[in-house]
Amino acid sequence: MALTASTRIRSISAILFAGVALGALPAPALAQDTSDAAAQAGAASDGEIIVTARRRSETLNSVPIAITAFSGDELQAKGAGDITALADEVPNVTLEPSRGTNSTLSAFIRGVGQQDPVSGFEQGVGIYLDDVYLNRPQAAVLDIYDVERVEVLRGPQGTLYGRNTIGGAIKYVTRKIDDAFHLRLRGTYGSYDQADGVATVSSPLTSDGVLRASGTVARLTRGGFGRNLTTGLSNYNKDIWAGRGTVEVHGTDFFARLTGDYTHDMSNPRGGHREIPGQLTGAPVLANVFDTQAGLNSPKQDVKAWGWSLFMEAKPTDHLTLRSITAFRKDDSASPIDFDATASQDVDVPAYYRNKQWSQEIQLLYNSGKFNALLGYYYLYATALTQFDVRLFTTVPGLAAFTGANIRTDTSAAFANLSYDFSDHLSLEAGGRYTWDKRYAQILRQNYLGGGSPVFGGAGVAFGAPSTNFLGSADYKKFTPRVSLNWKPNTDNTVYASFSQGFKGGGFDPRGVGVNAPPGMTQGEFLSFRPEKVNSYELGVKTRLFDRRLSLNLAAFRMDYTDVQIPGSVACTVGGLPSFCGVVSNAGKARMQGVEAEGRLKLGGFTLNGSLGYIDAKYLKYITLIAGQPTDVAAYRKVQNTPAWTGSASASYSIPVGAGAVDVTGGVSWKSKTYQFEVPNPYLDQPGYALFDASVFYRAPGGRWTFGVYGKNILDKRYKTSGYTYVAGNATTGALTYTPAGNLIPTLGKEGVLTTYWGNPRQVFATATLNF
Repeated sequence: MALTASTRIRSISAILFAGVALGALPAPALAQDTSDAAAQAGAASDGEIIVTARRRSETLNSVPIAITAFSGDELQAKGAGDITALADEVPNVTLEPSRGTNSTLSAFIRGVGQQDPVSGFEQGVGIYLDDVYLNRPQAAVLDIYDVERVEVLRGPQGTLYGRNTIGGAIKYVTRKIDDAFHLRLRGTYGSYDQADGVATVSSPLTSDGVLRASGTVARLTRGGFGRNLTTGLSNYNKDIWAGRGTVEVHGTDFFARLTGDYTHDMSNPRGGHREIPGQLTGAPVLANVFDTQAGLNSPKQDVKAWGWSLFMEAKPTDHLTLRSITAFRKDDSASPIDFDATASQDVDVPAYYRNKQWSQEIQLLYNSGKFNALLGYYYLYATALTQFDVRLFTTVPGLAAFTGANIRTDTSAAFANLSYDFSDHLSLEAGGRYTWDKRYAQILRQNYLGGGSPVFGGAGVAFGAPSTNFLGSADYKKFTPRVSLNWKPNTDNTVYASFSQGFKGGGFDPRGVGVNAPPGMTQGEFLSFRPEKVNSYELGVKTRLFDRRLSLNLAAFRMDYTDVQIPGSVACTVGGLPSFCGVVSNAGKARMQGVEAEGRLKLGGFTLNGSLGYIDAKYLKYITLIAGQPTDVAAYRKVQNTPAWTGSASASYSIPVGAGAVDVTGGVSWKSKTYQFEVPNPYLDQPGYALFDASVFYRAPGGRWTFGVYGKNILDKRYKTSGYTYVAGNATTGALTYTPAGNLIPTLGKEGVLTTYWGNPRQVFATATLNF
């Protein structure tokens, strides 16, 4: 399938809302667009927070969206390493590295997300880097350096952020360049030989400051939390080089920014922890959950990601702003994924992920006081190639099932968002987005005997006809509206009620077995799955009390989720040989409803932050085939990666030391029971747990230098974040089945795949910064 991307660019029923007096608005965030210097200055003088969730500069207290924002300085003071750290403080959010690598992101907001990173499946949470949508989850665990702010928007954001923001969006915004020379140095050393260094230099290039440039280099390393007892490599280590370069033009009525970034992750593959002894070799359950016996180490794990973007903004009049955002991104990942986590070549999966995207967005903003309008057009051309073997050498010597899936996306959207202030207190906002989504798929599944497929250097020979050999396409079109009624009785209070709709396009199961299509159904019909949709209703209150010493953000929501896409794979037989089959389906419908609270109380040098989220997420219908008959198993299925309760609380006291200050902070975050997959599994699912952190942070006068000592997970809690399973269970209830001897029954391979991955153990580290 020949692809020429560069030529294709185009020039909440409401829930009863109860006030909750616990929560936290983490003390963030200076967030601005290029055209809002005046708004920023006014807000900063009042201790206010400025965000751009609606693509224009607004105070966090006034924007009618459930949003949490963190400034770069706050993230530094917290010792946050990458964006997954945000999930500890934002309600109803789960962010984790996806199983075998450090770099692939698994993101869920309010029960909506996507855990499977293979091509063909789309994300449910949109990740944005400087307003550029990242189309694939590979290389999306963004390390935090040189960052201006991070915003987490909860609920569908389809009108303004569009593509696959059905659950919400995360905006990572890098720091802009000011009109002075700066040299910033940051160094970190800690447990497990963590050693990080970040250097940033920025300067005006012309005497009038119109032309400015900056560059950042980051080296991020850490030894492993455990060992691979088979290969001798450290397990859960980190080995990353990263860089970013920016050139900006600051004109009177014009701003342009050209940015390029590069990340090279050379960390070792993350080997999983077996939860049961090997059923073939008797491989033991290791005492250290961070140790592994995974034997696959080819291809050598390697992740490269790079891209560039050009942002341009012009203000031809006081009321009109024009923007253009052009971007290209590319990432390549090689990953050896050892499902069974033994030295046996039993469900070993070497994999390649190769992704590219071009995007172009045009925005027109109009502001005439009472009336605000945003009109825009977005285009994306993206390719996602996933190739992998499933090696079952212990079942049939030399048998490998190869899958190659090349998925191309050609999508465009027109959108508008309009708001009108009827008075200083009441406003109405309405918007919508019309999306044209086309998906092309080229899927090949082929068995090889005598070794792995040639793609991964194997000596296997193709055996039999391909079980899938599909080339086809599908079109999806959808209009997604949003409306919000907003009441501001005064500058300290905002009440809003909104309805929004989210949409995620359909596609083709890259692991589907075409020859299993029933009579009368084509391969394309058998492999395809429909788009999914969310109708979201939300009621929110944002208030500041007691002379603004107390801030509270409260939201209640209900989401009606239909045609839910459930990707997965099961053991099966294809052409008389053991294999695996994709089982993607539009399972039916789900309902998510809940409340969220975030708050901050400041009394002199004492600050109390907290957050609380509750979500009642359940399937109302879940249709699956049992003995060839469609059966509703909703009563036995759970919404994955969505604990019913999430929360955090922290207390900080600022002590003057000379002209500077020392902040002493202690905090806790907690989550209730988390199900890793829709089918509950006592070996994989994580019971409720709490993590405790503490820090001491000193900031010198003027911020010339800082020094912090941090303890993360100081009680050294062990908790699971993800896993794999291929053992037999009841088709309806999912309950695991056992042999008369009390052993679990492998369904794919001979060892029995029941493997877990774990969150970071206790870490203590110190970070120093110098600013010149």
